[in-house]
Amino acid sequence: MIGMIQSQNVHLNGFGVYVQSRATYAQSHQRRFRRWLSNRRIDVMAAHHALVSHALSQWGNERMYLSLDTTMVWNCFCIVWVGVVYRGRTVPIAWRVVAQSSSTVRLWTIQRVLRQAVRVIPEGVEVVLLADRGFADGKLMKYLRENLGCHFRIRIKRCFQFLMDGQWHKVSGVQLQPGQACFTGSVSIGKTKPYANVFLAFAHDQPSGEDWGIVSDEPTHLQTFAQYRLRFQGEESFLDLKSNGFNLESSRLRDKFALSQLCGVIALTMLFLVLQGTQVLASDKRRWVDAHWQRGMSYLKLGWNWIRLAITHQWKIPVYWFLSSAPDPHPASASKKQLERLLEREFVVLRHLPAS
Repeated sequence: MIGMIQSQNVHLNGFGVYVQSRATYAQSHQRRFRRWLSNRRIDVMAAHHALVSHALSQWGNERMYLSLDTTMVWNCFCIVWVGVVYRGRTVPIAWRVVAQSSSTVRLWTIQRVLRQAVRVIPEGVEVVLLADRGFADGKLMKYLRENLGCHFRIRIKRCFQFLMDGQWHKVSGVQLQPGQACFTGSVSIGKTKPYANVFLAFAHDQPSGEDWGIVSDEPTHLQTFAQYRLRFQGEESFLDLKSNGFNLESSRLRDKFALSQLCGVIALTMLFLVLQGTQVLASDKRRWVDAHWQRGMSYLKLGWNWIRLAITHQWKIPVYWFLSSAPDPHPASASKKQLERLLEREFVVLRHLPAS
């Protein structure tokens, strides 16, 4: 972890110079790291789950939003990733590496990752899963609601059909003008294998020019769109994973197990850095590592800079253990602007679906 933080990448030779080892030569460092990542007796996932369970143990009574997404690596591995939405980023809590050239994964793979995720969530905390159009599947919705007890907000494709008042409608047939929104009562979705008792939210977002269609297990309203938009914080975390942070693809690993182990080490490091960033802000030391007059960095970047500064000055690093459901006391300036843009979105709510 310290090697990754210092070198800011996961190239096995790059962070080796920051890690104490009996090896002398760079090639020896690299071989030792490769052997460690390929060692099946080392269970990185178990270690991560124990630590993230502890970090979430004092979450509180607020709902927890999870983001489900996939990302491709070298066009030959797909990483399925579930993270807790936390103050502008998502903190990874479960993952699975699949050897394939497509970002579309099988249902049982998604179910397996979701089971991993719910194991670390404190008992009694309500969970809302956020997912993009690629995960709009009646079988997945049924699994979330009936097997895992999770709520969901999932964007749907325009080719979908839904049954309302005894008549089938196409999502593409819901034609809204810019700034308009409408909501349905309980409907069935999917004509081939209908899944019943879900609710839909439609809107034409004026700033982006996009048509939105979201399926929810709970009655929909304007807040449904704001809830779904929390998913976009996961995209920022993928940038942290790749080009804007750990540079995952620089690892050059081509073994699925070793890549999964490395993802686990990165997940542990991200958790550690976010916790440190939380500690930096709570102890009023943000200006020590953030040059902006107002906060301009994510919690992960604050923690990253703090650890590097502490290593440089040989300071003792206090460990902050818990993630909280409390609102962000000092949102980053970029997050504030995003919130302002969200509040600027005004919709005229239609009482009925417009005629197609």
